[in-house]
This record gives sequence, structure tokens and C-alpha cells, in this order.
Amino acid sequence: MTTATSGVSYDDLVARVRAGALGPDPATQRISVAFTTRQAVRHDGRGTGYRNEVLSLRLAEAVGSCAVEPGTLPDSAVEDCVGADVARLLEHPLPPVRVAALDAYLMHVLPHTPAQGARTLPLLAGSSLEKSRARAQAVVALLDLPPGATVLVVGVVNSLLEALRSRGLRYVPCDLKGGETEWGEPVVTDALAAAGSCDALLVSGMTLGNGTFEPLRRHALAHGKQLVMFAQTGSAVLPRFLGHGVSGVCAEPYPFFWLDGGPGVLHRYDGCCPGGGR
Repeated sequence: MTTATSGVSYDDLVARVRAGALGPDPATQRISVAFTTRQAVRHDGRGTGYRNEVLSLRLAEAVGSCAVEPGTLPDSAVEDCVGADVARLLEHPLPPVRVAALDAYLMHVLPHTPAQGARTLPLLAGSSLEKSRARAQAVVALLDLPPGATVLVVGVVNSLLEALRSRGLRYVPCDLKGGETEWGEPVVTDALAAAGSCDALLVSGMTLGNGTFEPLRRHALAHGKQLVMFAQTGSAVLPRFLGHGVSGVCAEPYPFFWLDGGPGVLHRYDGCCPGGGR
């Protein structure tokens, strides 16, 4: 990403947006629609399921999103956002609101286009499991690792674990909820503690909303490790960190693959930035 559009840290990026350095003054940009999406899923052939809840904000043609732990977002959050300007929402007391507002603003001013370094990948129509596996393959393809390397997976998605195994890669599954994977593997809860023993990091954009992204970005930067983000949360935010600890992003703005059986699209960034910069 070019210097003009990059953030060295998350706080730096927010400060640049507030100052109008990346586009129009966020105080002049108002959210027209705010909504939440809640779903539960258990794919055919899988023994376990999961739930998702996402806050999404619409700014003009753009939608920005931030996933939350199901049941933790107060209903008042949606009302707070409707008609509010982005600058005010960037100071909202709830982190998911701040992240969704930043994502909406950046989606509006720096959309996923080739000029911004995005490579668009069609996601074919199919069952929920077929689309999940197709997305997983697209995400894992952003890792450049030899067989036998170990990947820290933050935000356990069983299809991602399958895709890593298919490439002969080991993994350490990590999620704040803990528990076990589909195959009975223990899930660790402290990502930063586990990162030291791993060769690369594969991390959910949801870490933006729970405050765990920055420590992982700094770890990857300090140790020269690949950090690939799979991003429904903050899909327009995370490409800003390419070359600053993030090596690849698979961005998936709303609507997400699990909402519809029809064709969709992913946007992949592999560290190649506009003008050849990093």
C-alpha cells in the first residue's frame, strides 16, 4: 500500500482518517443504514456448528462490518449509528461500532479495486460447505510456506484447518472461546503466547473488534513472519497494513458467503501494492 494510504498502526490509521488525510472529512460522512446479521450454521457432514453476529453500517454505496461475540452487542448500538457521522462513530464507546465505521469509510474512499492492489476472485455458487471450502482455499493460498510448517490460526474455522492439512501444514488453533476443533484438537485461548512457536499467522479480522490485532501485527513485524488476514470484519481496513506486518488479506465485504447460495466475490491482496510499493 502506498504511503499515502497506509497506517503504521491501527491508531495511526484512525488518526489519519479523522484528519481527512485519506478522503473527505469523516464529520461530513453520515451512516444511512445500520443493521445486524445473526446466523447459526451446521454444514452437512460436520459434527459441530457455530454462530455469527455482525454489525454493518452503510455509507453511500459502501458497507462496513465488524463481527461480535453473539449476544454481546446491545440493541441501542444500531440506533446510535443511524444518521450519525463517521467522525462521531470513530469515538463511540463500543469497539465494534468504531471498527464498522472505519471499515465503511475506507470501503467508500478506497474500495477493493486493482488500483488499490486487490485481485478479485469469483466465489462460485454452491452449498454452505462448498462455499466455505472454496473461501478457505483462497485464504490459505496467500501463505507461502513449505510442508511441515506450523500456522497459528486465530479464529477457528474448520474449513481453514482442512485446507491447511491438505497442503501438509501443521496448525495451532486459537479462539477466545477455547474448546475443541471438529476433530477433537484442543483450541488455545492466548494467541500471542502461542505465536512464538509458529512459523506464520492466519488471523480473523474479528481481532480488530476485540483488540487483539495490534499485538499480533507487531509480533509478525518484529519476527519477520507472514501474517495473512481473512476479513469479513474490516475488509477495507486490513489492506492498509500491507507491508506493516500484514503480508496478505482475503477481504470479503458484506454480503458474506454464508448469506446466500449464489455466486459471490473475494478480494485478495498479497503484499503487492499500487505503484510497486510495499
